[in-house]
Amino acid sequence: MGLTGGLLIQSAQMALVLALAPLLTGVVRKAKARLQRRQGASVLQPYRDLARLFRKEAVLAENASPLFRAAPYVIFAATWVAAALVPTFATGLVFSWTADLIVITALLASARFFLALAGMDVGTSFGGIGSSREMMISSLAEPAMLMLVFTLALVARSTQLSTVAQVMLTSGVGLRVSLALALVALVMVAVAENGRIPIDNPSTHLELTMVHEAMVLEYSGPHLAMIELAGQLKLVLYLSLIGCVFVPWGLAPAGASVLALAAGVLAWAAKMAVGALLLALFETSIAKMRVFRVPDFLGAALMLGLLGTLLLFVSRSL
Repeated sequence: MGLTGGLLIQSAQMALVLALAPLLTGVVRKAKARLQRRQGASVLQPYRDLARLFRKEAVLAENASPLFRAAPYVIFAATWVAAALVPTFATGLVFSWTADLIVITALLASARFFLALAGMDVGTSFGGIGSSREMMISSLAEPAMLMLVFTLALVARSTQLSTVAQVMLTSGVGLRVSLALALVALVMVAVAENGRIPIDNPSTHLELTMVHEAMVLEYSGPHLAMIELAGQLKLVLYLSLIGCVFVPWGLAPAGASVLALAAGVLAWAAKMAVGALLLALFETSIAKMRVFRVPDFLGAALMLGLLGTLLLFVSRSL
């Protein structure tokens, strides 16, 4: 496959994660509604919400700085690039050398940084509360994520996701306690980073409990649409990351045929559907925790990641 074909496949992956991100959010909402014995909105409702926001005019506060105007585009771009770097249906793509776990963590951290700055820019009390809570969550989520990176790097001897997926597909990896601990920690970090229950409730606007919503209360129109779409892309990113690292079956190898690529797309869609249903089941069966309990939750994720890394060190020294 030449350079042109590789660029087309890479572009198809970028377009695919962008196009299906609202659908994944709609599936989660629909599944939660059905589990709660409600009819629920259509799975296509997130597309309608985004279209309505893009048609509206952006209303800005008088004291909003240029950073407040530029932040939604920076957040969306960083999140989209990070989501597009994760191998979804194929490995060894043109830009697979940039699909590094540390790079993806840095892109998500930069998006969070600009979101927190935008929340404090206008000077509202809600924005300041949301930004402070977001930084508190990130101060524990990012070290836990780095511990996961170290654990996977010790197993695969690389932090590139294509290499990690190929190593996980080999029979030499087997079942390891360290990888099980890393999986649980990654799920906990994904829940916290996406503001899902029990950390945050994405469907509420209660002043005392909201984190993400408090930072975007001053946004409207296309600016709010970009931030909402970035949040939907982040959910796709983490589910794709879990599927790529711990459930890599179905990924098409480098230079695969069109039929293998189509099978990879179907396998990725099935993983996203299963992940959405499991997320809906988890959120339905658990209540939101208090904000002051969040450090305990993420501290447990950090300890699990650290324990997985230590177990690998000990097993290598024996």
